[in-house]
Amino acid sequence: MEPTKPNLPGEAIQLYNLFIHGEISRRDFMDGVQRFAVGGVTAAAIMSALMPNYALGQQVSRTDDRIKASYETVPSPQGNGSIKGYFVRPVSADTRSATPAKLPGILVIHENRGLNPHIEDIARRLALANFMAFAPDGLTSVGGFPGDDYRGGQMFSKVDGKKMAEDFVAAALWLKSRPDCTGKIGATGFCYGGGISNTLAVRLGADIAAAVPFYGAVPAKDDISKIKAAILVHHGELDTRLASTWPAYDMALTAANAPHEGYIYPGAVHGFNCDATPERYNKAAADLAWQRTIDWFNKYARA
Repeated sequence: MEPTKPNLPGEAIQLYNLFIHGEISRRDFMDGVQRFAVGGVTAAAIMSALMPNYALGQQVSRTDDRIKASYETVPSPQGNGSIKGYFVRPVSADTRSATPAKLPGILVIHENRGLNPHIEDIARRLALANFMAFAPDGLTSVGGFPGDDYRGGQMFSKVDGKKMAEDFVAAALWLKSRPDCTGKIGATGFCYGGGISNTLAVRLGADIAAAVPFYGAVPAKDDISKIKAAILVHHGELDTRLASTWPAYDMALTAANAPHEGYIYPGAVHGFNCDATPERYNKAAADLAWQRTIDWFNKYARA
């Protein structure tokens, strides 16, 4: 029997979102949590409910025999010199076989904490959907994801943002140019990674087939006309700041003649796709968004 989770108000989840995005300090976060410790629910229980549990959110085991995974280092001369990432393929694409299958490639871009276990699990899920996936670690230049999101967030703020963006561009081009890739690539990402997915659509033009930003920042208005990729946007209804950007982005993508769709998921908060953070996770929204994502990549990156 699973332990009973505290039923947290939206204000507590918003407090967590402010914390993970660096808008309040750890001390302010802990002090704020104390306000919700009522009715026998302890502050420690609330903290536990809000913080990620990566074992809980693992859908595909690292040792799953249907996939082949490795860590690869990609040169990034315009960025931080190089970027390391987690590369996953289905075993059907093993280059040692007599007739290796070429696959489209999907770049998976983390939030503002580095390449944590949840993002690696997303890459494995894509491999089981018959894509090759590469999840780069934007913290490579400062030693890589440190093992917990709080320290990862601290390290993230120390990396030059423009150079990190160039690292992701280099990773995308590396994936596209692999001999076992079809030459068609897509990108998906979450929060910061959603914004980078949009940035890659601007930067790469026709060199990227599709981008699926989850609750990501939109490009500058004057840059949207450069987008040639098919864009699929996901936002949570309660993530009002980012969800409110969709109508204008929709109009600009229409003007740019870029194929696109966008969805606002009722009752969903920022981070609704992350099953490693149970209080933010919205299974109905996440399942629907994921199916739409796979369908989108099949339509635009696999054809």
